[in-house]
Amino acid sequence: MDGYLGIVVIVVVVALVAAGGLFLLFKPGGKTAPPVEPPETLPLPEEKEKRPAAAPEDEQGATTTVPPPAPAVEVKPEPVVEVPPPSAGRMVRLRSRLARSQSSFGRGLLELLSRDRLDDEVWEEIEESLITADVGVAPTQAMVEELRTKVKVLGSRTPVEARKLLREQLLAQINPDLDRTLHVAKHGERPAVVLVVGVNGTGKTTTTGKLARSLVGDGKKVVLGAADTFRAAAAEQLQTWGDRVGAEVVRGPEGGDPASVAFEATAKGMDDKVDVVIVDTAGRLHTKTGLMDELGKVKRVIEKKATVDEVLLVLDATTGQNGMRQAQVFAEVVNITGIALTKLDGTAKGGIVISVQRELGVPVKLVGLGEGPDDLAPFDPEVFVDALLGDE
Repeated sequence: MDGYLGIVVIVVVVALVAAGGLFLLFKPGGKTAPPVEPPETLPLPEEKEKRPAAAPEDEQGATTTVPPPAPAVEVKPEPVVEVPPPSAGRMVRLRSRLARSQSSFGRGLLELLSRDRLDDEVWEEIEESLITADVGVAPTQAMVEELRTKVKVLGSRTPVEARKLLREQLLAQINPDLDRTLHVAKHGERPAVVLVVGVNGTGKTTTTGKLARSLVGDGKKVVLGAADTFRAAAAEQLQTWGDRVGAEVVRGPEGGDPASVAFEATAKGMDDKVDVVIVDTAGRLHTKTGLMDELGKVKRVIEKKATVDEVLLVLDATTGQNGMRQAQVFAEVVNITGIALTKLDGTAKGGIVISVQRELGVPVKLVGLGEGPDDLAPFDPEVFVDALLGDE
């Protein structure tokens, strides 16, 4: 009995001790029980955000962590370097485009000249046709006077003879004896330098790119200088042309010094031992003085390194007499050696070839006959006149 009472006393004491512990634990101001650690460490907040919303489970049912996908890296494809066709024979291949735009002018003249009776009224029509085609007043008067003299000598004329007369006169005015060679031969270790000038909007930068393409097609190595720093689009456009044919393009900061870019392009051409450096210049015409200073500086800076072999003036054939006025301003500013006439296939006023040569005293060396990359061709007077007059 005594032993039983002892056990009961022990149980009561243990119960009282346990109850006292719980009272201390949960009374106000008491210490909070430490949190129970889960079997695995919880992720930090930032890690939790990166974890996918629903992780897959493995075969045992345990959740597995899927690493986030690696960020995509944009890889720019290398530009495909094209092999352009050579410049020789281009104008012959493009003759049909020229004929489509010029045939009404040439055939109209032939129809007038083939009439049985050529009175003053007909000669006035011939003169008007030539002036309308932008041949210019002085060249038109010279042609009409010469034609009247020869018609009197011939008397009656067949259509073939009329065509021959007109062809002779047009060729004489265009002057096939002018040197239309593009001077792009190296000077020993130094490259030839071509300066391209003209008003923005005439196709100046495009012509620069097409010229580079044409020279690469002729087997020459080319460096391009984007010295039109006042138009960001000009440098980007030139870069695209250069990338297509593997030509290095030297650029400067937007609004930077054009002469500095021209100098660096020339230096790059010399270092790389290229054949030709082509420098595209700005085409602003705010004031003649500003233009003169800028182009003069570009030319002087280039000549510290090399010789400027060509200064090509780019003109838009569709602008007619407006283009002539622009040409005269540039001719006063810089010593032009040749003309590149763009969009000749887009106008029936092919007579501008005659008037611009007469006004500036320099030959048309290149013509643009379409929008394609290989539509810039060396100018051939005979092919041009035959396109004007159509087939015999």
